Amino acid sequence: MASLRAQGRSFEIRECRVTPRGPRQFVLARFRDVLTPEVLERAEAEARRPFDRAKLVESALRHGIPVNPHRTDAAARRLLAELRAGSRLEPGMVQLLRAALGGLDAEPLPEHLEDAAEWIGRSAAERGKALRGLLRTASRIRRSCGPKREPEPPPFPRFRSREIAA
Repeated sequence: MASLRAQGRSFEIRECRVTPRGPRQFVLARFRDVLTPEVLERAEAEARRPFDRAKLVESALRHGIPVNPHRTDAAARRLLAELRAGSRLEPGMVQLLRAALGGLDAEPLPEHLEDAAEWIGRSAAERGKALRGLLRTASRIRRSCGPKREPEPPPFPRFRSREIAA
């Protein structure tokens, strides 16, 4: 049975194997932040003992490790990022990709996500750098507006002659 071990912000899926020197832990897969189906597939391919995905996912959730049941489609994201950056493919490869993608189900991209498509395939470092830039810009805009003004007291006295008890 495989187990999980935290190593700071990264995690390892490990398996205990019996060796001539006694039982030893072997790393089947390493991942950062989120457990995905690709990580589970890598670990299962390396495992020599029975591998129970459901128990591993349950253990991850119990230990507070985020689990994403959807594939990350890393290769598709890299290809899309390269194409958006201006890379060109051979015409024969384009035809093969169209034929392969033609049989797959697709959903139309919501209008509000079209601009976000530019960030598909970008690294977390690039997205973080862009976010920090946006936050710095928002901070500068906020500071340029000057200090917040306190609302002025009403010019007329209250209608009640005594204070309201709290």
